This record gives sequence, structure tokens and C-alpha cells, in this order.
Amino acid sequence: MPDVYAQPTAAAQPVISGELSQYTTLRLGGPARRIVTATTAEEIVAHVRQAGEHVLLLAGGSNVVIGDAGFPGTVILVRSRGLRVLTEDEQTVTIRVEAGEPWDDLVAATVRNGWSGLECLSGIPGSTGATPIQNVGAYGQEVAETIVGVQVYDRTAGTISQLDAADCGFAYRASIFKYSERWVVLGVDFRLARSPLSGPVRYAELARALGVEVGDRVPLAHARATVLELRAGKGMVLDAADPDTRSVGSFFTNPVLDAAEYEVLRQRAADIGEPPAWPGAGDLVKVSAAWLIDKAGFGKGYAGPEGVAISSKHTLALTNQTGTATTEALLTLAREIRDGVHARFAVTLHPEPVLITCTL
Repeated sequence: MPDVYAQPTAAAQPVISGELSQYTTLRLGGPARRIVTATTAEEIVAHVRQAGEHVLLLAGGSNVVIGDAGFPGTVILVRSRGLRVLTEDEQTVTIRVEAGEPWDDLVAATVRNGWSGLECLSGIPGSTGATPIQNVGAYGQEVAETIVGVQVYDRTAGTISQLDAADCGFAYRASIFKYSERWVVLGVDFRLARSPLSGPVRYAELARALGVEVGDRVPLAHARATVLELRAGKGMVLDAADPDTRSVGSFFTNPVLDAAEYEVLRQRAADIGEPPAWPGAGDLVKVSAAWLIDKAGFGKGYAGPEGVAISSKHTLALTNQTGTATTEALLTLAREIRDGVHARFAVTLHPEPVLITCTL
């Protein structure tokens, strides 16, 4: 039998108080006026309607930076759980997953069931409902490749509906959901291949670690284990004993440059080598943000104020090393890096996480 589990029965949830830092992987964020928990899609909608305009939905807290002042409204902790099979045939299976389902729990279940398509996204912290917002991707896979629909509450129309993947505006680390308060994600539908093997391995680093060529396939469990090992080596798998994991993962996205911008970068980097880059649509080129940061003088372990620092394992991760830092300290370090990269290479870095009651 497939590893499928239902959403729990709804129960009355108490109003919670406290610092939002306890609900984020950065362990940063001030107080909220009101915190409530939602364990079902119906509860999510009810709380959103009751809260009015000043509402923040928070699930895994792995892709948000919340200001020291906190949030002056209602924070809804999304704790809905469960997945179920919608349709299946010999080649594919389509599953519906609740927004609050922990992402890596879902990936582990798909691997156990022999469902291929999410295995390279193992170890990513956060919830399933957050993945379409960010169009989460890693090691050559993106969720946009397997998402076929997203169940949403439309705050403008006051209705619950289903958006097809084509209507979600998926792009590199972006979607229509990311910078809009209109949509509340309630669940996500994925269509996965029935196969004991991974999708074609696209990422060179992963292929090397697996001992295969780019384009080869490997057993699902082998792909998952190797991705988890690679991520752990970069401090990208949550570990309470490792301060490098008090982060939001990659803080900056890889810049996407047109041909003219890339030529300026190449000229500015002529003394240190060719910038790592990957071709995109048309004349666009995606450039390694980690390379830019490192070559601009901000290496692993680079320290900022008040106990914040670049991870000792990964140049793209900004961390709360002491666990007692402030959001403003983290943003001060982020600004220093952004401005330093621009001064050296004329490339502007943009944050990957969503900034709440704070700005870069």
C-alpha cells in the first residue's frame, strides 16, 4: 500500500503569544499582536477571514526574515497535515498535499512509494504550501515541474478555488504568490512518475557525488541520501547543534543578466577568471551568486555585527551564529555583501527570502 496519510480532525486551537523567533529557522523576529494555529484548510480560511488585512501565514518559517519589531497583526501558524492520491495509472500518480505538511516528510514518502520527481529536493526545510510560492528548486529539480494545481483562498474574491500550474506564473524562485497578499495556499497537487529511479540527474555536483554522468538515473533512495549528504555538508539540513543551520538557506538568488550586463561582469572579473554561469532563455545568463560574494571578499565565516556571519560551510547562507542576534544585524551584513558585490562587479544581488516588516 502507498504511504498515504489523511489530514487530522480539526480541533479548537488556542491563541498563542510570544516572539516570532521561535517559529523561524533564523531564530529571528519580534512579537506578534496575536498568534493562532490552523490545523485544517477550513481553519486557515476562517482565521484569514477573521484577521482581516493584517495577517501573516507562517508554516516552517524557513524562507522569511521577520523584523525585530515583529508583526502588528495576526500570525497564523499553518499546521494542516496529510496527503492523498487523487488519480493514478501505470505511469503516473497525482497526489494532493496539505499546505502545512512538512516538505521533507513528503519527499521521504514519495521515495518510499516509488514516486519519482521530488527526490532531489530532499532536506529542504519548510512546508509544502511554501514550495509553489518560491518555486523551490535544488540540484536540478524545481517544484514547477511536478505541480499540476494549487488550492488557494482568494482574499480579494473571498472564494476557494484551484489554480492550474500554467496560471501560477512560475519563474526562477518566483510565482504569482510570492509578492501578493491575495492568495493563501491551502494545498498543492503534484503529478509524479511511477518509477524506482530518479529523474535524469541534471546537476553536475550531484552527478559527481553519485558517481554517474549528467543525464543518468539512479535509485530514488540513493538520490535522496546523496542530496541529504551534500546539503548537510553545506549546513543546509536543520540541526539544532549546528549554528550554521540557523539561516534561511540561500539568502541571495543567482542574478540573471542580459548579454550586455554579463559582458560588464566578465570585464570586471578578467583578473580572477570566468564567472560561473548557465544559459537561460534568449540572451539571458544566470550567474553564481556564491562566486560573486566570495570573489568580492566575503568568504565563508565572514563575520558581521552582533553574532551574525556567513556560514562556515556555504557562502550564500547568512546565519544567526549565537542564536541571540537581531534581524537588523543580519540585514546590516546582507547590505554590506550586496553593496560590496555591486561595487566590485556592477551586479545587484536580490534576497531570496520574503522580508516581513523589514527592508534590505
